[in-house]
Amino acid sequence: MTTTDRPRPTRPTYPARAARSAFVTIAAATAAVLLLAGCGSAERSTRPAAAPGVEVRLDPATDEILVRADQVMAGYWQDPGASRTALLDGWLRTGDVGRLADDGLLTVVDRLKDVIVSGGENVASREVETVLHTHDGVADVAVIGLPDPRWGERVTAVVVRRDGASVGEAELVALSREHLAGYKTPRTVVFVDELPRNAAGKVLKQQLRAELGAAVE
Repeated sequence: MTTTDRPRPTRPTYPARAARSAFVTIAAATAAVLLLAGCGSAERSTRPAAAPGVEVRLDPATDEILVRADQVMAGYWQDPGASRTALLDGWLRTGDVGRLADDGLLTVVDRLKDVIVSGGENVASREVETVLHTHDGVADVAVIGLPDPRWGERVTAVVVRRDGASVGEAELVALSREHLAGYKTPRTVVFVDELPRNAAGKVLKQQLRAELGAAVE
């Protein structure tokens, strides 16, 4: 894989497990963007930390954030296969999709594995979730892609209603259409009692995809 983007030093980045220290020097306002994408805690994200020599670029094919710096790992211990997957000519694949402004401001959009490809268009699940969370009747929501013979993946919202709320699919689809492009609007809304989460509180989207995908089949 190659890129035509010119690597450049960046003002803010964010923590990564495959590095010896955080890459980040950011303001509190920027921390909110990083926290929305699940990148660390508020305390860690807002802590001033010089990061000389850090470079960031985006994979032109996927917009995955690639990072190069002295604190990036050399590879996984005795696991060359995993190292080849995680590293590209010394650049760390973070697994996050982002936007990089001309002034170096990095915005984390979504996890690459959670990006939905529908009709050839990339849909950031977090963007759709943010819109649906604005509805008073929505207590919790996860947006995933399910197999679709026409679109490749179908944008699917898995919603937990608030106690006493009667919000339905049509209402949430209409809300999405008001704020999102048509290809980002959920084609299906599934209502559940709760979302599966791991011990850290993260939604298990892989489990949702497996369970709901099997139900559709």
